[in-house]
Amino acid sequence: MPDRLKKLVFNLKFILILSVVLRVGAALYLGDQVISLPGTADQVSYHNLAIRVLDGHGFSFGEAWWPVTAANAPTAHWSFIYTLYLVGVYALFGVKPLIARLIQAVAVGVLQPYLAYLLARKLLGDTLSEHAAYQRRVPMLAAGITAIYAYFIYYAGTLMTEPFFITAVLGLLLLTIHLSERITERGYWKVALAFGICAGVGLLLRQLVLLFIPFLFLWLFGIAYRIHAIRRLLWSAAIVGFVLAAMILPVTLYNYARFDRFVPLNTNSGYVLFWANHPIQGTKFIPAAEMGDTYQQLIPDELRNLDEAALDQALLQRGIGFILDDPVRYIRLSLSRVPEYFKFWPDPASSTISNLARVSSFGFFLPFIIYGLVRTIGNGRSKRWFGQDFVNSPIALIYMFIIIYSLIHILTWALVRYRLPIDAVLIFFAGLAIAEFSILLEEGWLSFTSNQEQHRSTLR
Repeated sequence: MPDRLKKLVFNLKFILILSVVLRVGAALYLGDQVISLPGTADQVSYHNLAIRVLDGHGFSFGEAWWPVTAANAPTAHWSFIYTLYLVGVYALFGVKPLIARLIQAVAVGVLQPYLAYLLARKLLGDTLSEHAAYQRRVPMLAAGITAIYAYFIYYAGTLMTEPFFITAVLGLLLLTIHLSERITERGYWKVALAFGICAGVGLLLRQLVLLFIPFLFLWLFGIAYRIHAIRRLLWSAAIVGFVLAAMILPVTLYNYARFDRFVPLNTNSGYVLFWANHPIQGTKFIPAAEMGDTYQQLIPDELRNLDEAALDQALLQRGIGFILDDPVRYIRLSLSRVPEYFKFWPDPASSTISNLARVSSFGFFLPFIIYGLVRTIGNGRSKRWFGQDFVNSPIALIYMFIIIYSLIHILTWALVRYRLPIDAVLIFFAGLAIAEFSILLEEGWLSFTSNQEQHRSTLR
């Protein structure tokens, strides 16, 4: 690679500008209309819900809406914070979805690659940090791959929680590592405060964050125990808990006033567990695209008169019942979700744009990801698979997140777009692999040219 081109490719400012340009392009392509494109049906709901709130009707729809919410009935199925983001944009600029798309595209266009860059720098300390070239290239490659990753570009302009949620996940993992490094320092509480705010934003975007925050603290506990900082970790946990409670409480009180029952955040977990494990699924998971309106038809008639919150809790109980009635079927059904969750090949049932995005992003980088995962296991402190050094390393945190977050969806509901936060951290391993290949190629080329020059000198 020519030196001038190399300097451009490995320039963080260039990467961030490229990232923004590509995402702005996607936002412009989606335009000022809001329609259901492949994998983006939720944006129609968020757009209409924001208009209803802006018009003074509160969180409700003017007609019967997905999943089975009656017209003018309160809904908590959708993220409150993302809806309010759209309400704010529409209030300032009018109902202009394109402006909301552009603001979002610029924000995540900068933050996602930059956070990927910072996270890669933290993780390098546990892999191949002794080689100076890796220190320079891997973070830049992580940022660069994030910038051009087709799925991230596609979703950056959609009016959905995905772009901000992926950003929040990267920030949360970075702050977890940062807290582990600062736990013995005086200003640790500031990191804990930032951790709580980032976790709160992620939680308000998608409530499943509650399921993996305990695992982040489990990893932190291992480090705190080793360096005798348990007391400070407990104070950190208290700070995070206070911030989360302060961010969740307004939503909980608002839901209680409307539903007259305890609903901490959203009313969607029951629907998911019910549909994902319904006997109609058998032992082979049926993707949402193939089920169509069948999902709504599965809800029992005797439950349809319940409000959204009561129905969600009733469906949650039935979903748990499906699992307990036949655990073996549930295990087999969950295993059948794995191919759908990690799909990287073109599917005749998918649209052209979905197939292109899937193959050109996850499909293209998967071999590098696999190589990078294997490579990190066999290098540095990671050699001690079950040793204390590995368990307490940042790379172990990433492995744990990948496993736990994947299991959450494999055991409940599997969609490719739900895997995107995993893609955001797997990109580090792809960057590691590409950096190694590029260094080996350059060293091989330099060795070849050196031998050629020596040969010419001998002939002279």
